[in-house]
Amino acid sequence: MKYAIVLGDGMADYPVKKLGNKTPLMCAKKPNMDLIAGHACRYGLCQTTVGNLPAGSDVANLSVMGYDPTKYYMGRGPLEALSMGVKLKPADVAFRCNLITVKDGLIADYSAGHITSEEAAKLIEYLEEKMGGNGVRFYPGVSYRHLLVLNGCCAETVCDAPHDHVGQPASDHLPKNDNSGCLINIMERAGALLEAHPINKERMAEGKNPANSIWPWGQGRTPSMPLFKEKYGLDGAVISAVDLIKGLGAASGLEVINVPGATGYLDTDYGAKARYALKALETKDFIFIHVEAPDEASHEGLLEEKIKAIENLDEKVIGPLLEGLRKLGDFRLMVLPDHPTPLATKTHARDPVPYAIYDSRQPADNKKTFDERSLADGLFIEPGYRLMNLFITDKT
Repeated sequence: MKYAIVLGDGMADYPVKKLGNKTPLMCAKKPNMDLIAGHACRYGLCQTTVGNLPAGSDVANLSVMGYDPTKYYMGRGPLEALSMGVKLKPADVAFRCNLITVKDGLIADYSAGHITSEEAAKLIEYLEEKMGGNGVRFYPGVSYRHLLVLNGCCAETVCDAPHDHVGQPASDHLPKNDNSGCLINIMERAGALLEAHPINKERMAEGKNPANSIWPWGQGRTPSMPLFKEKYGLDGAVISAVDLIKGLGAASGLEVINVPGATGYLDTDYGAKARYALKALETKDFIFIHVEAPDEASHEGLLEEKIKAIENLDEKVIGPLLEGLRKLGDFRLMVLPDHPTPLATKTHARDPVPYAIYDSRQPADNKKTFDERSLADGLFIEPGYRLMNLFITDKT
């Protein structure tokens, strides 16, 4: 028996006036998702977020993977550190460190124009050269997503996520509480260094947004989680372009499969993710495939690109995956978002998300389509971490 989950990050949304008050999921051409929903043995809505924790991909994906965030959530920073192979000491606090664009005092771009990994690596390495040491370390990641590790301070500092506050004054969202002055000082020093760097001068000359500031957030210390195989009896793997999801996979003992061409953006190689997933399932029981593109389109308010990302996910990931799974024998396949990322707000929301579970042994005839409205009358799952048990055992 094979088990596969395909998660479209931020795929759920609110009704859009331009779409006749339908959501992108309702308007996208997605025959494979609709086939799964129409023949799902289980479907409904799932509450993946938790009221007192951030409404982010860290909490939501932790829930989808079957872990109670109220017990195991430690911030996204340490998960990304785990994915990057950065070993944290007990007193270390790891922050996600965005390269962002600040213009006229405003957070103008949370991704510095989706700066390339090559350019970003040079900037982060430059910061490490000039500022590293005395309990401060910088590590390069992918595109705008990097890591800042501080030894022994700022664990309880309140840090806002930059993608939640684009267009707002940066000064209104600087770190607060618990030694925040130390973190603000690091941000100011880094900003001065980045502003003068040749890479940013070249980007500005080409009309691109410069990576002229860092923005630390999502901090925490090393997580401790039971292994996925111990909890669910399945040997599995995770496929994603982003370090957060890779870190969740590593923390739960799943194999992390790196796919060439997976970028975490709209230009990701969707088909490669399906091919690598099917190859993994030749020897493994479980695969978790994460696709970031719908979320990135939402954060930028790009309606057409979000619909296209959903359609690409359906055609290039779910379609080939369905075909390949049929050749491997009996299987269960679940499709869902982790959280909504409404185009209207360009940030994450706490609303429950639609899910559909297809079982090759018991195809139903629900006359459902995969969207927020059609699946709303199904089984409601709360707390969200119980969904994994439903998926694997058919019991909540």
